[in-house]
Amino acid sequence: MGSRRVAAVVPVLAAFGMSVAGPVAASAATTGTASTSTATDTAEHGAARPRGTGGTGGDRPEDGRPRLLFRFKDPRIGESSGLAVSPTHKNVVYTHNDSGAGPQFYAVGTDGRTLATFTVAGAAARDWEAMAASVDPATGRSVLWFADIGDNLNGGWPDYSIYKVEEPKVLRDATLPATRYRFRYKDGNRNAEGIMVHPTTGRLYVVSKEFAGSVYAAPAKLRTDRVNILRRVAPAPIMATDAAYAPDGSSFVIRTYFSASVYRAPGDLITRVSMPSLQQAESIAYTRDGRSLLTGTEGAGSPVYQVPLPAAALPGRAAGGPARTASPRPSVTPSEAATAPDVAASHAAASDGDDGGVPTELIVLWLGVALGATGIIAVIARRVG
Repeated sequence: MGSRRVAAVVPVLAAFGMSVAGPVAASAATTGTASTSTATDTAEHGAARPRGTGGTGGDRPEDGRPRLLFRFKDPRIGESSGLAVSPTHKNVVYTHNDSGAGPQFYAVGTDGRTLATFTVAGAAARDWEAMAASVDPATGRSVLWFADIGDNLNGGWPDYSIYKVEEPKVLRDATLPATRYRFRYKDGNRNAEGIMVHPTTGRLYVVSKEFAGSVYAAPAKLRTDRVNILRRVAPAPIMATDAAYAPDGSSFVIRTYFSASVYRAPGDLITRVSMPSLQQAESIAYTRDGRSLLTGTEGAGSPVYQVPLPAAALPGRAAGGPARTASPRPSVTPSEAATAPDVAASHAAASDGDDGGVPTELIVLWLGVALGATGIIAVIARRVG
């Protein structure tokens, strides 16, 4: 009886520790960062701000600053946890809720209004944490990926599932068939909130959410008849909450509660990008032209911001600079690293311990909250054991 009570309480406390520590530290970080503008904070709290020209297709904000693109108007979208730009429908993004909401996702216009609601047939939704959109290199069809990869106990599930759905051609409510792929990590189960798909190879990657996070590569060919093994190919910043590939494959971005890091290849950091102050930063995606990032958060009526990329991270530049864009990149992409462990290991060694630009004081704060939650769990376990 006692073990059952502990099992019921542990997830609650684990979730509490994560939900409190992350936003508190993020708030402190953005408050003390000069690059987070007052105008951005004003937009977050609902004051009027010029919208500029942007959108999911591109056109970076004219002043080069983050801008409020829209707010979700649908009351059913209360915990937006994943975000992806449609490869085929102009000015349409997709999102889904966190755990407890069922296997649904929403097509949303850049005015924040829901255009259609879709149910993924046969899917479970233990803890959906991320999604991605890509074009299947083999068929040329656009597909959506939904990742049931959250695990606040870092080993509470025997395996994890990611569902692949063909992007609907018509935006009207429907139930869609899906292909389910099951996964396990080669080095032990863990919590994760980010996935990304290489636009050229179609290879899938999972980014774990840990103090010493990692990028994991899925097999080049996914199997439905057995569990697929995820293998570590690179380190990731502290507490990564999402990830995405640039449309041209020249770079990828990893989002944390604090900022976003753009990489040319594993261990090859291009730049860090300051993010707007958000309640609990959960999602990130590239615009269709790859010149800006979209980022969102949980909460009712939550905002989605468009953040212009610095020049060094723009398409072409990210691939190696203007004079080298036509040449093969000397660095190793995640997909290449997965088949060259010696090179991947050297990249990992070069950048292990990446703190994502987080001040040491905030790391200490976060650890304190996490340890406090662990202490409470231990006390409860002793009393009911």
